[in-house]
Amino acid sequence: MFSPGSVLGPLLFTAYVLLFCNNLIAVNPCPTTICPDGQFSFFLQSGGANVIPPKICFRNQLVLGRAKKNSGVGINAAIFNGETGELIETGNYDMWAGEVKPLTDLLKRTKTGSIVLMASYDEPASKLDEEARKLILELGSSSVKTLGFRDNWVFVGGKGANVQSPFEKIIKNEQPKNKYDGWPEVIDLSGCIPKYLG
Repeated sequence: MFSPGSVLGPLLFTAYVLLFCNNLIAVNPCPTTICPDGQFSFFLQSGGANVIPPKICFRNQLVLGRAKKNSGVGINAAIFNGETGELIETGNYDMWAGEVKPLTDLLKRTKTGSIVLMASYDEPASKLDEEARKLILELGSSSVKTLGFRDNWVFVGGKGANVQSPFEKIIKNEQPKNKYDGWPEVIDLSGCIPKYLG
């Protein structure tokens, strides 16, 4: 004998599971990385052409990206307390139509011991001046010296670290090699970064 409850029960359960899983994906679109004690996980993704915004995740949580509505063209940055992992500030700095001063102001006010994550989107370099490049170099970047028009770039550094960061990738904008016509392919970078011990 056909019973409506016998069909509706499994259908409702399946719908609930799908809804729950979709909500998880929407709330936390970051990959999960397990790090040893005394380290923080991170995941960076550069923007894709001028269509897909970048993503910055820290401790397996999205802190900057499309779902947060806080990413934009240029250089995207997130600053964290290096001891506690607490988010201090996020921002995006338009290096095409904007000004470089808000970025240099951010880097100057960032305290020693902070962890700095950066990801490019569309065009990260046109307004970068020598002062801004120097401030990013001091965080441990090596690629910012040659960061150019529509290059894709991701970087994790630290204020006061005074060492070159192993967490940096760049793909140059080279027309024959570009994946998206006028832009190179998206870059992913993930790993674990030690807490600042002062």
